[in-house]
Amino acid sequence: MRISAGQRLKKPFSGLLPRRLLTAMYLLFGAASLAMGASLFQAAEDGEQIFQAQCAACHTIGGGPLVGPDLLGVTEIREMDWLTRWLLEPDKMLAEGDPIATEMLAEFNNIAMPNLGLSETDAAAIIAFLDVGPGATEDQPVAEPAKDPIITAGVSDSGRMLFIGEAQLDNGGPACISCHNVAGVGALAGGTLGPDLTNVHGRYGEAGLAAALTGLPFPTMRGVYTEKPLTEAEAADLFAYFAQSSQESSEPVNLSFVLIGLGGFLLIMLVFQLIWRKRLLGVRIPLVGR
Repeated sequence: MRISAGQRLKKPFSGLLPRRLLTAMYLLFGAASLAMGASLFQAAEDGEQIFQAQCAACHTIGGGPLVGPDLLGVTEIREMDWLTRWLLEPDKMLAEGDPIATEMLAEFNNIAMPNLGLSETDAAAIIAFLDVGPGATEDQPVAEPAKDPIITAGVSDSGRMLFIGEAQLDNGGPACISCHNVAGVGALAGGTLGPDLTNVHGRYGEAGLAAALTGLPFPTMRGVYTEKPLTEAEAADLFAYFAQSSQESSEPVNLSFVLIGLGGFLLIMLVFQLIWRKRLLGVRIPLVGR
């Protein structure tokens, strides 16, 4: 059987060309996979740095809840779009009544997550880090996160002096009372820029309050104290003061003191009435006579 030139050329093109194309596709796919892997690794590295700077004071990854929830496995239970928007504008989601955000707010003592001013790139990097988990960006084992309070000892009286400004902070930071109030701190009370800290120990818990004092989780605090941080001793004293003030605020009000004060007020009013009961007779009698 004779084979024409066209027939002889058909086999090489039908066999060699697809293999070359397939090889090229494999190479392109491999290069794209390496690029995507490198990009994801870099995003996770960036996300870890952002997490440590912005999030670690309120959250752990596998270490249990602090001020906010433990974020281990959060990318598996929350949708990507929800996580992204929550990182970018939690305040708006709470204002809109987002059901998940509202539930978390109630679960964590009505402590709202602040708007950290993150960019979309920052949010994507944090999510990449949460997705791969801690340790994936380093060639070393991950230590078990500590669950015990960071601060274990302090002097309550010293903490009160630091809070109201009677004692100066070593690094020159402003006194807490300029922005916050604690019940019974003074006749004029404290500032209103920040939340009332009367029961902050009870609301945050020991680990959460310790993390808040040492990690500067809130944007306003970060702007004020980043260059003038609290020392370990100052944080410990403030921790002790907040713990004591929370305990005192939870004690029942002494009604006997209130009743004694009310009785004294009524007694004084009665004495004034007896002393001045005839003060208007000189005016009333002439008027009645008319």
